[in-house]
Amino acid sequence: MKFYFSNSKSLLSNNDIYLVSIFFGFVLGLLLFTFFSPNYYNEKEPVSVDIPKGLTLSQVVDSLYKKNVIPNKTNMKIAAVLYGAERKIKAGRYQIPNGLSYLQLIELLLKGEPEKEIRITIPEGIWQNNLAKLLKDSLGIDSTEFMRLSNDKNFLNQIGVHSEKLEGYLLPDTYYFFRNSTAVDVILRLKNAMYRIFTDTIKERMKELNMTMNQVLTLASIIDAESNKVSEFRRISGVYHNRLKKGMLLQADPTIQYLIRDKHKNKIYYKNLLIDSKYNTYLYNGLPPSPINNPGKDAIYAALYPEKHNYYYFVADGNGGHLFAKNEKEHLINVRKYREWRKLQTSK
Repeated sequence: MKFYFSNSKSLLSNNDIYLVSIFFGFVLGLLLFTFFSPNYYNEKEPVSVDIPKGLTLSQVVDSLYKKNVIPNKTNMKIAAVLYGAERKIKAGRYQIPNGLSYLQLIELLLKGEPEKEIRITIPEGIWQNNLAKLLKDSLGIDSTEFMRLSNDKNFLNQIGVHSEKLEGYLLPDTYYFFRNSTAVDVILRLKNAMYRIFTDTIKERMKELNMTMNQVLTLASIIDAESNKVSEFRRISGVYHNRLKKGMLLQADPTIQYLIRDKHKNKIYYKNLLIDSKYNTYLYNGLPPSPINNPGKDAIYAALYPEKHNYYYFVADGNGGHLFAKNEKEHLINVRKYREWRKLQTSK
């Protein structure tokens, strides 16, 4: 069998092949130049960049761009996609040396050893002085500076806290911080978390109750200090709302404990009830001037949405909860029950 081949011309001429080669060579060179060339910044080396947990690729790129580490966000995103790094960047604090290319920077974020964040759980209802100690022990924050800022009215105005003190405006929760965070860093983080609770819906509820944010947080701080049982919060809130409506003294023991907290470990004596202070709810009507601790979300929602009932009194039941009463006669019976329980405990 014989085969015959035509003598047809090539689809591309030598000139065409030459032009295509130049084009692809140019593109390749451009890619190499873009992604392998060093990027220099004008800041003091190295630049510290924080990448918290849960940050998206776009947010990471935005952080790098704002710190002037990269000159172009699109190129950085392309480099991340080429590396398949969209969801693999490690959270932490990075020290970025000068002169890294986009691809070198991606490698650092994927394979580097960043400074890890420290997990801190702040208990609900924590006093400001105890919070200062917790932050000092956990992060090395200067507790004196933290307390100074907590009572600095100029600083409070600057960060939008309209209160006599910062206490009450820092939301207890679990947070992640870097070890060299400053007192201001922590304050702003906790304060912003607190303010996010006060949505438009919550603000409408405050209008219904005719309460300010300061009043809500103050009442919440008392509720948080009264009980360790979240299930009781709304009932306790209802008692205080009832007393406020009727013009009764709140007579809240936590406000006295607030006044003597640096003296004798929360134990209240009769003489303490006579302390002349606007925070003494045994002497002065209404709510104290500001919160007495940093309340948690449950206590805040309880202050906003009290249980509707006819209780005006409550006393500890000896089992971690409380006995509630509608009038003074019922209350005295409950008080007697509590005292009998205490006698049994001391006799054991």
